[in-house]
Amino acid sequence: MNQYKTVAFHTLGCKLNFSETSTIARQLTELGCARVDMESNPDIFVLNTCSVTENADKKCKQLVKKVMQNNPATYVIVIGCYAQLKPKEIADIPGVDLVLGANEKFNIPEYLENAAPKGEVLVKNENIKQTTDFVPSHSIGDRTRSFLKVQDGCDYFCTFCTIPLARGKSRNASIQDTIQEAKKIAKTDVKEIVLTGVNIGDFGQGGEENFEQLIRELDTIEGVERFRISSIEPNLLSDSIIHFCLNDSKRFVPHFHIPLQSGSDLLLKAMRRKYLSDLYANRVHTIKKMNPKTCIGVDVIVGFPGETDEEFMKTYDFLNALPVSYLHVFTYSERANTTAIKMADAVPHNKRKERSRMLHILSEKKKRAFYESVVGDEAEVLIEGQEEGGNLFGFTENYIKVKLPYEETMINTIQKIRLKQIDRDGVMLCEFTN
Repeated sequence: MNQYKTVAFHTLGCKLNFSETSTIARQLTELGCARVDMESNPDIFVLNTCSVTENADKKCKQLVKKVMQNNPATYVIVIGCYAQLKPKEIADIPGVDLVLGANEKFNIPEYLENAAPKGEVLVKNENIKQTTDFVPSHSIGDRTRSFLKVQDGCDYFCTFCTIPLARGKSRNASIQDTIQEAKKIAKTDVKEIVLTGVNIGDFGQGGEENFEQLIRELDTIEGVERFRISSIEPNLLSDSIIHFCLNDSKRFVPHFHIPLQSGSDLLLKAMRRKYLSDLYANRVHTIKKMNPKTCIGVDVIVGFPGETDEEFMKTYDFLNALPVSYLHVFTYSERANTTAIKMADAVPHNKRKERSRMLHILSEKKKRAFYESVVGDEAEVLIEGQEEGGNLFGFTENYIKVKLPYEETMINTIQKIRLKQIDRDGVMLCEFTN
């Protein structure tokens, strides 16, 4: 590996990918590689890919081409979900040297020891059924927040999703090992840990340990101000977990992100989800009854096969009536090797686009209503950094984005504030109370 002095990374997709990229970066820096940006002509370029984002092949090609233009000698490694699903397609991209599937991506140092000359492409990609190991990961770099991987893979096989094919079966480390990983973060300047994974509520997979036991143990760790749950399936979000986070916990914040995907029971069944709309509504109302100021985010898909105008309006009306805080809207796109790609009644792309626009507008309406409901409240904000306009920005416990006058010593501190008003950018202005 001595010939490789510098390495650059680019990560596509989810926070889980970011935590894994960060772990791989630490592996290489511990071996003497300096981390640089893409424009600095790195000796190695590692691209961590996603299968959920659209046009994965196009993004791969664009990024590899950009690196090759800057430095044709850069050794290019592609990993991640797209590398597991389409290794041969990636290997055909000019400039790619090494393609590693899910089982091999944490072994980059070993492959660099015996790297072939530039231009000889090596593909190491095993059947996903052979991917059974869990590699703990966490992101470090953003000194205010770290993404801690607590779980990987999924056993659900929703009809639209390629994640089980890209990441394998649901698995995790023990609670004890996960606590040790969190304690490493607690020794840094990080103030907030975000728990991430593919299906984190499935922690333990029905064995002796479970997700609630995990979060109760994490809550006892000194040196971490906040824990935030990235996303949890509604059928795995029990009353007990909700009660703990909102009433008993010292460190878990009042913020849940709960995937819905559709407000139509007909489509939820076609998607092979594990719940119907009544259960979802029950989860939301349970949360709001315990703490009305809790932030609730929602994932929703538009344009799934069979989504007629009537079924879409069921989703729209369902969300419009629920006291949720914001939406993440995904437009359905056909994925190879999924059940949904074979389904009849495909939705025209112009309708998918229009429905997406309608839900984005609804999301803005929901977000503004949520922000208006907390005007005048006192809160604590973790100040994360400086925006382009020069102001500081940060997030409250319940995920309200706030704007503050710049003062360098405030970055990466938690400050008590009063929420004053919403500015024209939809960000909350505030004043200090301490």
